[in-house]
Amino acid sequence: MRNWLLILLSLLSAGVFADTPEERGLAIATEADNRDRGFHDSTASMKMVLRNRQGDESTRLLRVKTLEQDNDGDKSLTIFDEPADVKGTAFLSFTHKTGPDDQWLYLPALKRVKRISSRNKSGPFMGSEFAYEDLSSQEVEKYTYKYLRDEPCGELQCFVIERDPVDKYSGYTRQVVWIDKDEYRPQKIDYYDRKNVLLKTLTFSDYHQYLGRYWRAHRMFMQNHQTGKSTLLTWSDYRFQTGLTDRDFDRNSLKRAR
Repeated sequence: MRNWLLILLSLLSAGVFADTPEERGLAIATEADNRDRGFHDSTASMKMVLRNRQGDESTRLLRVKTLEQDNDGDKSLTIFDEPADVKGTAFLSFTHKTGPDDQWLYLPALKRVKRISSRNKSGPFMGSEFAYEDLSSQEVEKYTYKYLRDEPCGELQCFVIERDPVDKYSGYTRQVVWIDKDEYRPQKIDYYDRKNVLLKTLTFSDYHQYLGRYWRAHRMFMQNHQTGKSTLLTWSDYRFQTGLTDRDFDRNSLKRAR
């Protein structure tokens, strides 16, 4: 009886018995979020490769620290190590479940911290195809949802849901997300601009599991369909529960980031 109860609860959380597409879409997003809770903190290394329409490339090396919050969105600190012209640049983001996020950028050449206005969150992050709003943790409360369909995604089977940003300053009217049915990991996201035209696509691959539970994509590729530019993020050296605290993510941490 206990096994049947667990199966029923799992089906309910996955939205199988939800009455409307909106309820089912929300249930799927909630289940994906629940499966990633409890990691506390993480650190990782990242290589960012920018490519223009002509195929010219430039490479940047970064480190990323993340701190999970119990009643709010995650805090993250991104530090640029190479090349020399961006070394020491640091980006601090406090994601909030409701309301605008708090984001700051430290520019070592100017020796000052610049606050990112909520009206500018749709702008490109350091010349990449990722917007500032893409770098926030994807909290369930930031969107409204609708289940669209089930379909294959590569070798997997996926739920396809639509999520519409709640923030009026978002650069997107909507996003279509493919989430695999086995582990509830995002596999692909299509982003539609303010004119509701397909702007870019983010694909996730090379997933690794940590602590027997938490999945992280080691490869994230963002293709801008309107400009022909792309950004590839390759992740490595993930470490979890390293003892990070709020003190590691205050505004002073931007200037002392090394």
